[in-house]
Amino acid sequence: MRNRPAVGRARLALALAVLLGGGALTAHPAQAAPAADGLSVQYRTSAGGATADQTEPWFKVRNTGSSTVQLSQVKIRYYFKADSPNASYRFACSWAVRGCAAVTGTFGTLSHPTPTADRYLEVGFTAAAGSLAPGADTGDLQLRFYQSNWQTLRQSDDYSFNGAQTSYANWDKVTAQLAGATVWGAAPEGNDPTDPTDPTDPTDPPGGGQTLFDDFDYSSHTDPAISAHGWSVRSNSGGPGVPGATWDPSKVTFVSAGGNSVMNLETSTAGTGASTTQTEVLTKSTKFKDGTYAARVKFADAPKSGPDGDHLVQTFFTINDLKAPMADDYAEYDFEYLPNGGWGEPSNILYTTSWETYNPDPWQAVNQHSEQRAGYAGWHDLVVTIDGSAITYHVDGQPFGTHGAQYLPERPMSINFNQWLIDLNGQTSTTPRAYDQQVDYVLHVKDQVLTPAEVAAKVAGYRAAGTAFVDEVPAP
Repeated sequence: MRNRPAVGRARLALALAVLLGGGALTAHPAQAAPAADGLSVQYRTSAGGATADQTEPWFKVRNTGSSTVQLSQVKIRYYFKADSPNASYRFACSWAVRGCAAVTGTFGTLSHPTPTADRYLEVGFTAAAGSLAPGADTGDLQLRFYQSNWQTLRQSDDYSFNGAQTSYANWDKVTAQLAGATVWGAAPEGNDPTDPTDPTDPTDPPGGGQTLFDDFDYSSHTDPAISAHGWSVRSNSGGPGVPGATWDPSKVTFVSAGGNSVMNLETSTAGTGASTTQTEVLTKSTKFKDGTYAARVKFADAPKSGPDGDHLVQTFFTINDLKAPMADDYAEYDFEYLPNGGWGEPSNILYTTSWETYNPDPWQAVNQHSEQRAGYAGWHDLVVTIDGSAITYHVDGQPFGTHGAQYLPERPMSINFNQWLIDLNGQTSTTPRAYDQQVDYVLHVKDQVLTPAEVAAKVAGYRAAGTAFVDEVPAP
């Protein structure tokens, strides 16, 4: 979090293509007969062209047996031919009746490649997906996957693809396993999912998807769960902000808002450095890099008490350490709201900034930013995604800015929220005043690009399941 964004370039939007039509694969292997206690899988595609930006296999899984099935014991495999030997893929859930947060997707490599398949997408379920009664189905699982570099995919040579199947119907070119036994479909020849030679080692292409989610359901800044969950409430001195200011952990509190527990960061001043207290909460681990970052944040245009006008910065950002001036492995990605201007701006402005590097003295910055000169008081959904080609920011579901590949991170980062004062020039009064910034939740999904709608669905799934905290993201 530095003190001055630099001029950026124009936004380059990433489009989500939904293609219809295309030819069907005509070869049909013999269908495995459903077991007495088994499953059937229906399939359709919403991207039916021979090529597409992303493959979109949609499924419904039906319990064809006489006993209730726990979905956490179910695995579906969709088989495809990689577009190149070194291609890597990413999975996403666009929508699911059971909630996208309860759906998982990982990729594997087949032991016995065929002309139409050398990889597979394995779809699974967490315990939050619940169970299937006899005769019931999961409802829609609207899934998709794409190359990590967003190159066009060729689908027409994929074993499990059928471009003509745009309505749900039974499809035996995907397989389903129940408690480890194949109960539906036929895999490409020589690749039965229960084959003991089926690879599960870490050399398989990574699917990502490991998640950090925190609903900020804590009692106070001294709650031991905060540290146990990987957070630090800052108390050490130093920048950014007003010289002489302190970072006060006691000003980080947890309150109820809209039926949820939210984190409140209070910053206050009486017009001097010594009277200024600022607040920051950050992850202790720097283990976050590519993927999706999201938070619901409440900005304030006015203080909760005292006179208005201070040059305040309210934030959500990721960052790693600057090892040397102008070091090229530095990274920082910011949402910064200035309700009263600052940095030469006369009034409220929201910045998103992607940093390559900087030199603190003399000041020199290499970054790209987007801005909107408008009031943003109130709750806002903030999403930034980082993939192999760009950094893309959304505010309240709408594109806000996309920054170029030269600003992509080389090293993992921490996740941070803070509220601080640029200077004391905006308001010279010595009357005490205090400002609040609130945070409803934070979400990171490793190595997957989620849309704002997918973020909302994932958060809703965690809350519906009563999950207040999860951290699956591995240490670097």
